[in-house]
Amino acid sequence: MASKYNWEEIDWKNIKDDLDRIVVLSRYYGSDPDFVLAGGGNTSVKTDDTLNIKSSGVSLGDITKEGFVALSREKVRKILIGSYDKDPLKREEQVKEKLLSAKTNKESSARPSVETMLHESIKYKFIVHTHPYLINSLTCAQNGKAIAKELFGDSMLWIDYTDPGYTLAKKVQNALVQYRVSHSDTDPEIILIQNHGLFINANDAETIKVLTDQVVCTIMNYISNKDSKSSFGLRNKNFPEIPTTNKINEISPALRAIFTVDRNYPVVTYTDSSLIMDFVCSENGEELANSGAFSPDQIVYCKRMPLWISLKSADEDIDSIINRTKSLAEKFIKKYGYNPKVVLIQGIGMFCIGDSKRNADNSKIVYEDTIKIMKWSSSFGGPHFMNDRQAKFIDEWEVESYRRKIASGSSSKGRVSGKIAVVTGAAQGFGEGIAKSLASEGAYVILADLNLKGAQDVADSMNMQYGVGTAFAVRVDVTDEISLSSMISDIVREYGGIDVFISNAGVVKSGSVKVMELKDFEFVTKVNYVGYFLAVKHASPIMSAQHKYDKSYLSDIIQINSKSGLQGSNKNSAYAGSKFGGIGLTQSFALELVEDGIKVNSVCPGNFLDGPLWSDPERGLFVQYLKAGKVPGAKTIEDIRRSYESKVPMGRGCTVPDVMHTIYYLIDQPYETGQAVTITGGQLMR
Repeated sequence: MASKYNWEEIDWKNIKDDLDRIVVLSRYYGSDPDFVLAGGGNTSVKTDDTLNIKSSGVSLGDITKEGFVALSREKVRKILIGSYDKDPLKREEQVKEKLLSAKTNKESSARPSVETMLHESIKYKFIVHTHPYLINSLTCAQNGKAIAKELFGDSMLWIDYTDPGYTLAKKVQNALVQYRVSHSDTDPEIILIQNHGLFINANDAETIKVLTDQVVCTIMNYISNKDSKSSFGLRNKNFPEIPTTNKINEISPALRAIFTVDRNYPVVTYTDSSLIMDFVCSENGEELANSGAFSPDQIVYCKRMPLWISLKSADEDIDSIINRTKSLAEKFIKKYGYNPKVVLIQGIGMFCIGDSKRNADNSKIVYEDTIKIMKWSSSFGGPHFMNDRQAKFIDEWEVESYRRKIASGSSSKGRVSGKIAVVTGAAQGFGEGIAKSLASEGAYVILADLNLKGAQDVADSMNMQYGVGTAFAVRVDVTDEISLSSMISDIVREYGGIDVFISNAGVVKSGSVKVMELKDFEFVTKVNYVGYFLAVKHASPIMSAQHKYDKSYLSDIIQINSKSGLQGSNKNSAYAGSKFGGIGLTQSFALELVEDGIKVNSVCPGNFLDGPLWSDPERGLFVQYLKAGKVPGAKTIEDIRRSYESKVPMGRGCTVPDVMHTIYYLIDQPYETGQAVTITGGQLMR
């Protein structure tokens, strides 16, 4: 197991408050993906009068005291003896309102877990409910009940699957009453709920750990002693171990086009782990995938069913695969009323689709967990799926819809909301500013830079501010075609496509043509000119793939050029030449790529005097120009700065907001391509 917390380092003796203890327990198990995924699971602790239980949708992995809801135990107990509507969904709505009225803090907007009444029915002080795939391999198996009794005896209570909420709480309450009759009025320490998960119950935190370890070890030992085969069946050897990158790079953008809703393009996350590939290449994969759902969590994050696509042959043409996927998707949507969250393509892998990056990632980790359960349930007699009625109830239950919404995070709105944007040279300067602005306006931003640490630091701060998945850092050398190609593939795997590509990476080496070394001229040309060419070469096929299956879709390539791309620059020929060439590329790319729905434009800013390109104390242009004697009579860096500011009618250098106004205009404008838009404060008028 892989919790990010070390149990041995927890100083239980100095944790005096029980609420603090349940916080530590929650974080320990909540941060271990073998126990809890996508914010699932719940925990609670009782006092004589109060039940403190995790709020619905809050993640256990980083929960604080504020993540728990305090309820009157007396009021919660009364809920179980009330009378409610016979319609299950109406009944659960009535129960939800009573649970909310049982909160001790009426001002709080937090909602208690759907299993609050179940927790109250158990006498023990501490309760930890998790969904380990190892345990659910038992609870989701045909012979799970009999084997659980064999393994755990009277210390365990097994509950057959029941709709969660009120019905499950009543069933557990009745089972506990019967259990106490033959167990001296004590409650079981272990409760296993079919197709649901594990409850560990104790009066102290340390015992929770001991019991959990015992359960895990017992099941692991049982599996290791079984000579059982994977329920997937034999692997079809005609499919390659690793699908070709070209297939993924066309299928993922196509799926974004196929599953767009009201012009909102989804995020598509691709997985080809060995587990996934064994499944999608197996003889039983299609049957298992179409057999239904294992657990409420699977339905919450992956919906009831995945969409399975069989191939006609291992080398089937990509267009054929995508066209059939589109046809099958239409039938799926007609049958279930919504887009699939998981698309499994035989021999190729798993594509998870979400209206946000977090939703797509949640679907990925939960369905991969589901496949683990399918695999290991073979040790316990094979998989046991929920029936259609049970799955439909979960799918339509408002409480689970609320949990799904909270766990997905807030959805930001802005001028580029939901767009996938790549910014090269994003670790600092204009690139960093552009990346941060795009994120503030709702985009997912890939920060690409040779300086991976710098890009990662910026991405971390953006994810902290705007939510996990907003930013993704990747190392790239724009002069290296293999590096650029690899970067594009990484982006497609993580997000599914590219809507906006900002080619910003650039360098300057100033100096007189009389003395400039060839290697310096070639370096500037390679980064600024060749790098732009390579970026467009590898990004444009991804953007065109989405347009191919949705002709209304438009995307943008925007080069951050310079006023030096429109007017020569004294003793700066390498830079100006590369930028002049860049505008030639922009115009040529625009003519070629218009048929792919790709607009290509350049932005030509004036001098970004406050950025590192100019102000770096060792390599900045202020230093370079001072040494090169470019400004006659200048003796200090301030002299250089004042000289350049004096050339601008508006009296200042260009800023990131100045550039962003133009970038947003170009993205918004559907009838603008092949342009070089000047932003110089009046210094250069065209």
